[in-house]
Amino acid sequence: MADLSMFDLGGRTALVTGSSQGIGFALAQGLATAGAEIVLNGRDRDKLAAAARTLAESGAGVHELPFDATDHTAVRAAIDGFEADVKPIDICVNNAGMQHRAPLEDFEPAAFEKLLQTNIATVFNVGQAVARHMISRGAGKIINIASVQTMLARPSIAPYTATKGAVGNLTKGMATDWARHGLQCNAIAPGYFDTPLNAALVADPAFSEWLEKRTPAGRWGQVEELVGACVFLASSASSFVNGHTLYVDGGITASL
Repeated sequence: MADLSMFDLGGRTALVTGSSQGIGFALAQGLATAGAEIVLNGRDRDKLAAAARTLAESGAGVHELPFDATDHTAVRAAIDGFEADVKPIDICVNNAGMQHRAPLEDFEPAAFEKLLQTNIATVFNVGQAVARHMISRGAGKIINIASVQTMLARPSIAPYTATKGAVGNLTKGMATDWARHGLQCNAIAPGYFDTPLNAALVADPAFSEWLEKRTPAGRWGQVEELVGACVFLASSASSFVNGHTLYVDGGITASL
């Protein structure tokens, strides 16, 4: 019989950035179900507290660690403080991100810069801060949330596509630098999921019809369908998986 204990996250602590709602919260719940103690992160303290209460009610061990992931100094202080005062962070899920839609010829430079900071700088800031501690212990899991736009593009989101392409390559760079220290650094690339970030698209019948025809699975993804990939990459089952981007997209990147 298969030894499923390799997927057990008992005794491990997982930090999930941007985890007060949407994909981040779903992944936090999933990691908790697999046995991990969860460190929730976000900038809105009230939303973070509400998410922590919901998670705690399910029996999970949960901590709140509010910080702005775009602020390198704040990230370093928060993570170093948690490591020193509470416990080691064994798993890091870099989920913080945003979207902004506009024709490329009209895209505001300020919006472009905000995308760069939110979607790329956060992965660097948090990844580097946790890796410094993981390297000293000779073990750690870093999971970056990429996108189908790591591989593909659509009208009106060219800068977002650029940021998610960068996340894919930064993941490879993390693996290249840190695998020799015992870290596994990988990415999950969600397809089109029913999340607050995509609320406008979900509410658009024409877009949903297009998506259902374009995606072999014929539907939007549900955030719970990302949990298995995250648990796998966070667990001992992926001990020789490094620098990989795992697409969870209903087949949209496999089919024209």
